[in-house]
Amino acid sequence: MSFRDLRNFTEMMRALGYPRLISMENFRTPNFSLVAEILKWLVKRYEPQSDVPTDVDTEADRIFFIKAVAQFMATKAHIKLNTKRLYQADGYAVKEMLKITSVLYSAMKTKQMALGDKVEQDNSKFKFDLGSRISDLKAARQLASEVTSKGASLYDLLGKEVDLREMRSAAIARPLEINETEKALRAAIKEVLKSVDKTKDMLDNVVSDEATLDGKIEKKKQELERNRKRLQTLQSVRPAFMDEYEKIEEDLQKHYETYVEKFRNLSFLESQLNEYHRLEQERFEVREYTICKIFFLKSSTNEYEDSDIDVPEDEGSDSDMEELRPAKPHLTRNGLMTGMQTGNSHINVMVNSHLHKLKPLFK
Repeated sequence: MSFRDLRNFTEMMRALGYPRLISMENFRTPNFSLVAEILKWLVKRYEPQSDVPTDVDTEADRIFFIKAVAQFMATKAHIKLNTKRLYQADGYAVKEMLKITSVLYSAMKTKQMALGDKVEQDNSKFKFDLGSRISDLKAARQLASEVTSKGASLYDLLGKEVDLREMRSAAIARPLEINETEKALRAAIKEVLKSVDKTKDMLDNVVSDEATLDGKIEKKKQELERNRKRLQTLQSVRPAFMDEYEKIEEDLQKHYETYVEKFRNLSFLESQLNEYHRLEQERFEVREYTICKIFFLKSSTNEYEDSDIDVPEDEGSDSDMEELRPAKPHLTRNGLMTGMQTGNSHINVMVNSHLHKLKPLFK
């Protein structure tokens, strides 16, 4: 008796639907009434119409009951039970009853699995898997094309059956000659021996090729190891020109910084020089304009002085001259402003014309 057997027995009886709760402590001591009740229930569960004696009051009745149950299970279920262990009604009886419960439990599980598969099949009938349908359609098309080709080839072969039947009948009717048979067998044996020799040669070549490849692999491994060692040596050794290279690199960085600074200063000075030239050009134009304007005013004044008329003294008196002079116009405020504007515009026009004439002189 073991704890595992007791646990399995109680779990199986609970799964089979035994109405009473079975504890593991029930079989610590002999309990024939419980064993008899379990055996009756198992027999009825296996075959409800079985006729097994139920009296277990006396010792003879108990022996007859155990024998009847063992005989029933041996004939109906092909299960061999040890009657002595069953009569002990303890943990060893559990091992014997476990044989019956195992068969019933496995049958119940099989039935449940069958029902589950049936339910899954019923559910799968209502499911539509497009991928499987497409694959089935492709397989059906392929089978249809194969059936067509096979049918055509079969039709051609059946058409040749008339000629082939005569040849087959003639070949069957012809008696076999021992010499020809022996010759054919020897030829077949030679072909087989040739194929065997060829296969052996191929195997020998494979072995030699394998050895050659192993040698090449080993050589490459050694070369790789040497290259790795050389790489480690080169990485650990500092080159002879590295110090000079770092020094030149530092000098180059300093020269580059100096170049950037000088380039920035040069750009700034060029912008300042351009600004200075622009201001000088503006001052030159203003000075040129002023000089031209002064020159024009002086020339206009000289022309006006030269154009004055000398009046002779003997040709009339002052009163006569006054009479001959035109009357001075009476200037109003509006007339004065109009005259000033006209004079300024005339002066500007004259200045511009003189500037245009004097430009070649200032170049």
